[in-house]
Amino acid sequence: MILEAAFLNIKPALEGDFESAFKKASSIISSMNGYSSHELHKCMEVKGKYLLLVRWESLEAHTIGFRDSPEYQEWKRLLHHFYEPFPTVEHFEEVKI
Repeated sequence: MILEAAFLNIKPALEGDFESAFKKASSIISSMNGYSSHELHKCMEVKGKYLLLVRWESLEAHTIGFRDSPEYQEWKRLLHHFYEPFPTVEHFEEVKI
């Protein structure tokens, strides 16, 4: 299992529009092969800052399966214009302790 994490900084006064668009985009990502789950969290201290967490079965399910798909183009159309600056996406694997 891979955890994708991205801090999303949304342009001022567009938080409501972003959240509405994200609801639509959620159906896109949740339909992808290798997708497991996702969560969107709104920062309590910084207005317009969100944390997106997505669980994938493998790194390739995200980086190739999703990002190289036609569905990703719709995801981009719905969401990418809200970001300022564009987010850095990182991937994590669980440490078994």
